[in-house]
Amino acid sequence: MTKESADVSKTGGASGPAETPMSSDGASRQVKQSPSSPRALTFNDDKGASRSTWIAGLLVLAIIGWMGSGFIFPAKEAAPVSAREDVKPVAVAVTPSVAETVTQYYQAEGQALPDRDTQLRAETSGDVAQVLVSKGQDVAADAVIARFDPANNQAESRRAAEELTRAKREFDNAEKLLERGVATVDRVTQARAALAAAQAQVTEVQQDAKALTITAPFAGRIETLDLDAGEFVSAGTVVGRLVDITPLTVAIQVPQQSLSRISVGQTATVKFITGEERQGEVTFVGTSAASETRTFLAEVEVANDDGAIPAGISAEVVIPTGKAKAHFLSPSIVSLDTEGTLGVKTADAENKVVFFPIEVVRAQIDGIWVTGLPDTVDVITVGQGYVNEAEVVAPSVQEQN
Repeated sequence: MTKESADVSKTGGASGPAETPMSSDGASRQVKQSPSSPRALTFNDDKGASRSTWIAGLLVLAIIGWMGSGFIFPAKEAAPVSAREDVKPVAVAVTPSVAETVTQYYQAEGQALPDRDTQLRAETSGDVAQVLVSKGQDVAADAVIARFDPANNQAESRRAAEELTRAKREFDNAEKLLERGVATVDRVTQARAALAAAQAQVTEVQQDAKALTITAPFAGRIETLDLDAGEFVSAGTVVGRLVDITPLTVAIQVPQQSLSRISVGQTATVKFITGEERQGEVTFVGTSAASETRTFLAEVEVANDDGAIPAGISAEVVIPTGKAKAHFLSPSIVSLDTEGTLGVKTADAENKVVFFPIEVVRAQIDGIWVTGLPDTVDVITVGQGYVNEAEVVAPSVQEQN
């Protein structure tokens, strides 16, 4: 190995030919080096490495040109949006309605009650000697229902009579002795007290004698009778029940808001569940409400001379309460406003929707009578569910059938 080659090895140079540096025009040229100087490292770019730079530059130019084209060729102005067409009024059907004078009624469910109903009690204690009626029998007023054994009472009556005689004799003797100056005033006073006690005893025995007979306090029907001959009964024991259904009394409950419409003397039609229909009269209207229901008791008296209608059955009471001007409408056109008020929608002279609150005064199978509307009004019968109050509509007249 020569000295030159050894120097190259020490400097880390390659043993092959020396690298040729690139010229400014990209071409390689041979750099002459002296044999004694080290060789410099040179790098060559890959072919096509500069293409990406050119492509990016072209894209930038294209974007700038597209953005600047708006100044050279301005876009045509868009046509102004036309104003929104006015909404057409909703088509509805209206029916002319004229108010008529109708009778108002109050209707309620009630129960038929006996006109009089009482319990029969024994007024004295003793053995029943005789029962003169049977359960279900009609009796007249003061009719004898049963009698007690009078033996004890007769004995008491004789004893009271003897005591009364003795007391009267003692009183007479005391007065005579007082007139003679033998007796004192105190003795006369004692004799007078004994006489009064004896008279009271006689009166008591006489009352007990009347109590031996159980009589009917009024004419009616023996509804129950728990009494048999030979039975011992104590004073105060209930032995039967007497009811009077001629006439009948029909009791109904009247709510607070309707109380002013009901008064004594009004006529009423009463329809019983048995199919019977009778005319009656209001005979009582309560002035104190029931605490549980806040309703007032009212009674209607119905003639029942033949006793054909029994007590205790249900009845429907209809009471005329006056007259009012009302419109006859179909329930299907009634609606509620936003506050839940029952009413009807109508069309006024300017074709605007007007809502009128109503009150049902009478109901029938084919419709209802309502108040709260003007005497003459155009009621919306078709399409009322699609329009609101104050909305303009396109009404078309629909005559009533």
